[in-house]
Amino acid sequence: MASTSANISWWARDTTPGFVLLAATALSFLILNGPLAGGFHHLLEDSFAQVALTGAPRGLNLHLVINDGLMAIFFLFVGLELKRETVEGPFKNPRDAALPLFGAVGGMIGPALIYLLIAGSNAEYQRGWAIPAATDIAFAIGVLSLLGKRVPAGLRLFLLALAIIDDLGAILVIALFYTTQIVGWALGGAILAFLALLALNRAGVRTLWPYWVIGAVLWSFMLLSGVHATIAGVLTAMAVPMRAKNGGSPLITAEHALKPWVALAIMPIFALANAGVSLVGVDATLLLHPVAVGVGLGLLLGKPVGIMLFTFAAAALLKRAPPAGLAPMAGVATIAGIGFTMSLFIGTLAFGAGDLATPLRFGVLGGSLLSALIGFTLLHLVLRKPEQGDQALAADEEMAERSGVLQDMDTADPR
Repeated sequence: MASTSANISWWARDTTPGFVLLAATALSFLILNGPLAGGFHHLLEDSFAQVALTGAPRGLNLHLVINDGLMAIFFLFVGLELKRETVEGPFKNPRDAALPLFGAVGGMIGPALIYLLIAGSNAEYQRGWAIPAATDIAFAIGVLSLLGKRVPAGLRLFLLALAIIDDLGAILVIALFYTTQIVGWALGGAILAFLALLALNRAGVRTLWPYWVIGAVLWSFMLLSGVHATIAGVLTAMAVPMRAKNGGSPLITAEHALKPWVALAIMPIFALANAGVSLVGVDATLLLHPVAVGVGLGLLLGKPVGIMLFTFAAAALLKRAPPAGLAPMAGVATIAGIGFTMSLFIGTLAFGAGDLATPLRFGVLGGSLLSALIGFTLLHLVLRKPEQGDQALAADEEMAERSGVLQDMDTADPR
């Protein structure tokens, strides 16, 4: 059976989001180092409104809309994916989820330890400990997909599962460690909105628009509460129903509708606003800044070492075979060091737009680029080209993956 990948529209291919993100990053660099830099800064940072409901006026600008508004939709999409994988995907069986779960934990601990070691006793630098702990799903899967059918299905699933769990960890880190002063009444309103979403689910409401309306209310309260507003996206996703009575899936419908917008619009816009670095006045001291080195080495070394140690230790403890041998696992674990979007996002929470923003971005971009190049090269060297039988099986798996979640809603078993 021939592979169906050639018939997939360019915007639906696994590699497309990565290329679009790269283009957005390159454009951001060009703008910040060209004659439009000043205008671009004013476009992002100049306030167009004031919010004073908390008693302390807060300026609204385009940067805030992107980082707190559009990224809430990104986290809504991530939350939908997390729920699907937990309810009906590989995470519903704890034993199947054990290896990527342990790998993800190691992939967060390893980079954090390396970063803190390099940051030393400087309390301001230490706030960035979680920056290299994140994996960018779109870039990681995009790089892996460049190897085509060489990548065994189990190894690809391991990276996807690890990146999803990693995102959940990043969400928890944001909620616990990057929350500003709490505004009680706003947090109370957010809790009531979330309870209303759960009540909709319990009442059997399967139409999606009521979830989006109350989700927007939840986001508004969360924005004012001091807890980062993007958490509202995850909470909304947790309430979206998995199955309707006829077997159709409101959650999968929402996930597939959001996917192209998130991958081809929201993430590139975020990269355009946050990834670029002005090279004016940059010298070796910035490139060797503890934040830049800590983030870069955390992604490049901390990620693969942590993932490998924890995954193989869990495999030995649980007496389960790892997804692949040592060399392929090392390649995939290195690709998981592509932090990019999530790392930049956590970095904006940790350091804002101050003096540490430039070394932060150098660390994220340098560590992510080296992780992608080294991981891809290693896998290219160690993974054999599939035999004809493997290609037929891979094509069957691809077709099943693409059509399985879009099953006939009239014949599917309700859940």
